[in-house]
Amino acid sequence: MSAAETARWRPFTEATDVELRGIRAVCFDVDDTFSSEGRITDEAFSALWALRRAGFVLVPVTGRPAGWCDHFARFWPVDAVVGENGAFTFFMQDGVRRRCDTPMGMAREEAEQRLAALRAQILARFPHAIWSSDQHYREYDLAIDVNEDVPPWPREDVDELLNLCQRSGALARLSSVHVNTWFGRYDKVGGFLHWLGEGAPGAPEVVPEDQWLYLGDSPNDEPMFGHFACSVGVANVVPFRDRMVTGPRWVASHDAGAGFAEVARRLVALRG
Repeated sequence: MSAAETARWRPFTEATDVELRGIRAVCFDVDDTFSSEGRITDEAFSALWALRRAGFVLVPVTGRPAGWCDHFARFWPVDAVVGENGAFTFFMQDGVRRRCDTPMGMAREEAEQRLAALRAQILARFPHAIWSSDQHYREYDLAIDVNEDVPPWPREDVDELLNLCQRSGALARLSSVHVNTWFGRYDKVGGFLHWLGEGAPGAPEVVPEDQWLYLGDSPNDEPMFGHFACSVGVANVVPFRDRMVTGPRWVASHDAGAGFAEVARRLVALRG
């Protein structure tokens, strides 16, 4: 194993105060990172509020749809929300929900046409495929339910679905619940960095990249794990390890929302 690999997947308990004290902002995945088995626990939501009260800039970066992100931006104690795996960022400004769209690298109409053709290909190969229950609220991508409201798909079928999408020229990412696929030159990192480069609208300040920490749980978080010097996977990221080239720097002791709260408590204590 290379030195770079051994520097990752370390227990979060090994993170030193020196490494964490400079963190001023937290971006995080939602499903099975902030949420736990489809619910947001009191522990996790209280931890989010504790981070807010301690002065951290907070940004969920999720594969969830525009409809959900509108709610997150309006009602959660966060500064912005990057949605649909980087397609856009929603934020509140002067009491109005505003948006910052990530450049796609192609015309929106072309992307929609190609996605419609891909939809037909998926159904031809997987007649049992079901779009996610939140598909109606999406603007840019197609989400195939592989583990949320359906029995978990076999690994070989998930891999074949990912390959089918990629062969069509689409990007495809596996989360803990969906395979998301889209046409465009963006991902979670691209969407986040576009928002940051636009001056972090909605946030009280522009926090430099090296002062952010990212929390995630699955392969669609890999771009973020690779980009940020400080990244944490909640414990349920470990079963995905063989699907990832670049994992988190540290791994929390607990799964999902409890892992989120574990990290938040440490960060808040250091700000105290």
